[in-house]
Amino acid sequence: MTKYKISSPIFILVLLIALSSCNGGKKPVEAKAEEIIPENIVELREDQIKLANIEMGAIDLKSMSGTLKVNGTVSVAPQNLATVCMPMGGFVKSTNLMPGNVVRKGQTLAILENQEFIDIQQNYLEAKNKLELAKADYDRQNELYKSDVSSQKSMQQVASNYKSLKVQVKALEQKLTLIGINPNRMNEDNISRSVALVSPISGYVKAVNVSIGKSVSGSDVLFEIVNSDKLFLELTLFEKDADKVSNGEKIRFFINNETEKHEAVIYQTGKSINNDKTYKVYANVIGRCKNMLPGMYVNAVIQAKSNQVTSVPSEAIVSFEDKDYIFVFERNKVEAGKPFTEYRMIQVQKGVSDDGYTEIILPESFNYKASKVVLKGAYNLLSAKKNAGEMSC
Repeated sequence: MTKYKISSPIFILVLLIALSSCNGGKKPVEAKAEEIIPENIVELREDQIKLANIEMGAIDLKSMSGTLKVNGTVSVAPQNLATVCMPMGGFVKSTNLMPGNVVRKGQTLAILENQEFIDIQQNYLEAKNKLELAKADYDRQNELYKSDVSSQKSMQQVASNYKSLKVQVKALEQKLTLIGINPNRMNEDNISRSVALVSPISGYVKAVNVSIGKSVSGSDVLFEIVNSDKLFLELTLFEKDADKVSNGEKIRFFINNETEKHEAVIYQTGKSINNDKTYKVYANVIGRCKNMLPGMYVNAVIQAKSNQVTSVPSEAIVSFEDKDYIFVFERNKVEAGKPFTEYRMIQVQKGVSDDGYTEIILPESFNYKASKVVLKGAYNLLSAKKNAGEMSC
C-alpha cells in the first residue's frame, strides 16, 4: 500500500476549507440560507489561520528613498577638449601622431610651412629696427623741444611716427605668438619658414586630420585632443522624477555591458524640461575609470530622495490578475458555533522599495491608521481565495 505524505501548508489549508464546505452525504443537514461571501473577502477558521501562519500588524510611515534607473552618456568638459588649428594655414611638413597617442601640453603635434610665416618675421624685425631709431629720434626731439630749440610741430611729427611704429611692432608680436613663434627670441639670424604646432592641453589624440604635404587652411581642424582625467555623465530623466534628485547625491553607473561599478556625484540638475518631457542631470565621475571614453553609453542608478510614505513588508503585497493587493482584517464572526475571521482584499499601487519594505498607495477613503494588515501569510490567503470555490461541494 502506497502512503502519501502531505506537507504543504497551503494544500492543507485549501483542503480544510473544502472539507468545511462539504457534508459528505452521510448525515442529513437542515436546509438553511446559504451565506454569500463577497468576491474580495476571504474567511478562515482559527485553526486555518494558524496553519497559514497569518501575522497581523499596522501600516507604517517610513522614510524610503528607492532608486531610479536612468540612461546617459559619458561626456568631457569643454576645457578638457581641444580642436587644434593653424590660424594661417600652410603645408604639413611632418607629423608622427596616430589616434590614441598620449600627448603632453606643449608637445609638438606637427610642423607646418608657409611663405607668410617668413613675411611676418621679416616685417616684425624691420618694424622693430625702425622703432629703435624712432625712439632715439623722439628722445632727441623731446630734449630740443624742452630747450626751445625745436618747434612743437616737429615734436608732434616725431611723436606720431614713434607711436605708429610702436603699435605696428605690438601687432606683429601678437601675430607671431598666434602662429607659435616667440617674438622675444626673434632676430635676423633665426628666421624660419616652418612653425611647430603644439598641443594646448594634455590628453590623448582623438582624431588626426593631416598627412605630410597636405595643404590646410586656417579653419581646418587638424587634431582633436581629449583629456579624460575629468569626465562627467549626462543623464536623461523624466519630468515626473524631477523632485527626486538633487546636487551632491551619489550615483552608481555601469558602462557598456561591464559588471564593474563606477561612482559619480551629481553637481547640476536641469533647469528646464525638453520637448520630449525629459530633463538633464549632470554628475562628475569619481576617480579614474579605465576603459571609459567620452561618448560611451552608461546605465546609472540614482538613489532618490527620502520621503515619508505608507509602506508594508514586501511579502505583504500579493499580485492577482495583474493588480496588487493587501489583506486587511474585516471582522470576527461565529458560524455553527465556530469562530471565523474575515479578511478583505484592498487594491493598492506599489511605489519604491527599500530594505525589504515597499511603498503602497492606498485608496483615498482608506483609513490606514485604524486598520490591521496581514504582514505574513498573504500568499496563503490568496491561495485560499483562488481554490476555495474550486474545491467546494
